[in-house]
Amino acid sequence: MRYHTASLLAGLIFGLGLIVSGMANPEKVLGFLDIAGLWDPSLAFVMGGAVVVGLGAFALARRRTLSFLGFSMKISTNNHIDKRLVVGGLAFGVGWGVAGFCPGPGLVALGAGEFKALVFVTSMVAGMAAFEVIERRRTKA
Repeated sequence: MRYHTASLLAGLIFGLGLIVSGMANPEKVLGFLDIAGLWDPSLAFVMGGAVVVGLGAFALARRRTLSFLGFSMKISTNNHIDKRLVVGGLAFGVGWGVAGFCPGPGLVALGAGEFKALVFVTSMVAGMAAFEVIERRRTKA
């Protein structure tokens, strides 16, 4: 039960942070990405804050064997950059630039009833399903 409560609280805090920071607003995100036009640098501070918090959290996590909820720590040690990572990053960036959403803010905006978010999340889920089908075929071959 405490796992579910902790997950709910983390999701609520994350979603609230996305709303307060403007990350769930595609116009603000697209303004941040428009470096040649009317650039809005405010999201750079949001991302910088997230990086600082993430660095601290990972430094703490690397020193622990169990999470605060008692589960074993599973931190990836893979730092290999390959074609799949680069193509995936490019696809993510193009999707972010076209829609103004990435997965978390897309789900927050969907919860707020935004039609554009419905299109984005539907496309995202379809892409994830296509990836799974392709991966299963690739591993069988």
